Amino acid sequence: MDSSSREAQPHQPSTTEPPPPSSSSSASPAPPQPQASSSPAPPPSRYESQKRRDWNTFFQYLHNHKPPLTLARCSGAHVIEFLKYLDQFGKTKVHTSTCPHFGHPNPPAPCPCPLKQAWGSLDALIGRLRAAYEENGGRPESNPFGAKAVMIYLKEVKESQAKARGVPYEKKKRKRTTTKVSTVSDSSVVAPVSGNSESRVGADAGSSAGLPSSTTSTTSVNTTTA
Repeated sequence: MDSSSREAQPHQPSTTEPPPPSSSSSASPAPPQPQASSSPAPPPSRYESQKRRDWNTFFQYLHNHKPPLTLARCSGAHVIEFLKYLDQFGKTKVHTSTCPHFGHPNPPAPCPCPLKQAWGSLDALIGRLRAAYEENGGRPESNPFGAKAVMIYLKEVKESQAKARGVPYEKKKRKRTTTKVSTVSDSSVVAPVSGNSESRVGADAGSSAGLPSSTTSTTSVNTTTA
């Protein structure tokens, strides 16, 4: 068959029928899945990160203790042992009483005195551990980091390092500024009114209430008609 005869034949529609709708199409559509929050959680602060590291370090110390200790059995004495254990990682030169540089903040020559943890670092460490203990379910009244023995030890470290290094730990006193304000008092004269004994009550009301000396008095006049 040539091309002319093919063009003469009419176009026959396709007999292919669309497939019947499946049973799943009649069902209700699946609920949309909740989308995850696009904004990530903010990173922990420097204080929170340091507090977590200190807490893990203390637990590692309890694990390596001989015999091993648990947090429930930890007391203030164990906390002091932990602080003394950290002295080997200190970087602050603390002169002994026999050192010729004892009491000098800037010694001119090196000396064999040991390096220890500075008092400020230990004080901040105890504050973070005390907060971490309560955040992890510990009761404030049984907090070993807030024991009286620990506070006494920190005070002794503060005083001994101040003497050895010649660095006084004193709180700076804030200077109070006083401003003098001059006031001018005006005295008001109240003229007596005859025939009315209540005319002076208004003049003395201000002074009895504790108001400033400048007061305004009011007088009442009774008018009689014949």
